[in-house]
Amino acid sequence: MSGEKDLNILLQNMEPVLNAGEYVFCTIENLGGIPDIEKILFFFRETEAVTIVLEKTIADKWSLEYSYISSWITLNIHSSLEAVGLTAAFANALKKENISCNVVAAYFHDHIFIAKKDAEKAMEALHALRLAQDL
Repeated sequence: MSGEKDLNILLQNMEPVLNAGEYVFCTIENLGGIPDIEKILFFFRETEAVTIVLEKTIADKWSLEYSYISSWITLNIHSSLEAVGLTAAFANALKKENISCNVVAAYFHDHIFIAKKDAEKAMEALHALRLAQDL
């Protein structure tokens, strides 16, 4: 099952879910020093370092540095990796509310990390985007 490609269907049926917790982005040289890799939500290897995203409580326990505390929103609709326009649509809806977003496209869903203080406002903007498609 490769997911939905039609933007209108994606927007009409997306269900944004605010996941519990606080999440942080940290950098490390390599994954070898991580006590429990299962605690990492995701990682991405860049030229400069490895970026990891994990719950703030775990980063604090491991004494990792971070500067941005975020909330995590999952768009519960199986979007295709080939879908065109979904990221632009929700990024523009958030932009109108002056909310920055950091996006991760996984196989089944898109995930949005926004500043913790903007979580409720972001959820309202995403629900409004969905409702606008029903008109």
